[in-house]
Amino acid sequence: MSGEELLTAFEQATLPPAEFRHATHVQVAWLLLRRDPMLEAAARFRDALRRYAASLGKPGLYHETITLAYLFLIHERMHRSPDGSWEEFAAANADLLAWRPSVLDVYYRPDTLASEMARATFVLPDRAVA
Repeated sequence: MSGEELLTAFEQATLPPAEFRHATHVQVAWLLLRRDPMLEAAARFRDALRRYAASLGKPGLYHETITLAYLFLIHERMHRSPDGSWEEFAAANADLLAWRPSVLDVYYRPDTLASEMARATFVLPDRAVA
């Protein structure tokens, strides 16, 4: 499936759940961030992800802090090599593609990410990063 087809399927909530693994989340975010400014891409991604979760009958799956933290990390890393392909980005940022352990473990305590507050609103990182 091409990048445009993937984006369309994601935004229309027609992507089969078996095809929407964590790495696909990252790829969709990367595609949106390549096309739109950060805040526009974030709004589109958040809205589409909520719609997708609702289409599966699981609206409670959406997590604001995890979603936005990944978007900001992807965005920052894209600026390190702005002209690279998805394959190059993925190879250079394997830590973003792993769900467990998560790159967010470096930035957040487990109880913070497990909190209802972090699920409902963006919470700033609470671990010191050297």
